[in-house]
Amino acid sequence: MTGSQTPPDGDRIAKVLSRAGVASRREAERMIAEGRVSVNGRKIDSPALNITAKDRITVDGKPVGPQEPARLWLYHKPAGLVTTAKDEKGRETVFDTLPEDMPRVMSVGRLDLNSEGLLLLTNDGALKRKLELPDTGWLRRYRVRIKGSASEATLDRLRAGIEVEGIRYQPMQVTFDRQQGANAWLTIGLREGKNREIRRAMAELGTVVNRLIRISYGPFQLGNLKAGEVEEVRRRVLRDQLGEGPAESDSDKPRPKPQRRRKPGPPRPKR
Repeated sequence: MTGSQTPPDGDRIAKVLSRAGVASRREAERMIAEGRVSVNGRKIDSPALNITAKDRITVDGKPVGPQEPARLWLYHKPAGLVTTAKDEKGRETVFDTLPEDMPRVMSVGRLDLNSEGLLLLTNDGALKRKLELPDTGWLRRYRVRIKGSASEATLDRLRAGIEVEGIRYQPMQVTFDRQQGANAWLTIGLREGKNREIRRAMAELGTVVNRLIRISYGPFQLGNLKAGEVEEVRRRVLRDQLGEGPAESDSDKPRPKPQRRRKPGPPRPKR
């Protein structure tokens, strides 16, 4: 047709790698730039390439399997693990502790080294970005233990929104739960999830957070999942909450929980 071009078949290589659970699109583009990806036996150096089912892809010399449907797991992250694929300091990562029969996954957001609780994992880069978007607006709830105590007037500063070192944090939902000796427990809900948001906000109030446990991420709950355990979200739930996943009823059957590689961390506090 005059003045138009027929779009190429297939999908961009970074998208294909993301859907195959290899890496996020951005990470896949980095891998391509590093010369780690080959298509049909030829190393590529640009992500500007469309891939079809006939093409053969390898990463670091290993073949990439077919694209899987989007899947999501709940993981109870213990304290002391970093949420990165590799750590420059050689520390243990959450991915080092996952069951061996799990596919390659990415974390939805992060929990810092000393934080615990619910971490979502997915094999799909598009689903990862969707869940991380601020527009999703999902509430993330945390059980927070602080040194000392905090008055309602102090907590009202968090409820109104607070600025720390030029960074503005949106209003938080804050409930004072109980005093436990020299510490107090709070439940805090937020929708942004900026880096170390709760710790920095509490420090601005002159209070130290000495334990932080994420108990929910939108509709997904930590529940009774023990530290170090992984549980896959049923496809039916993905369809209901996100419009993701096939409609076959077989995919809704519960899967056995994978075995952990490491001993669980400290028990969650009782309310």
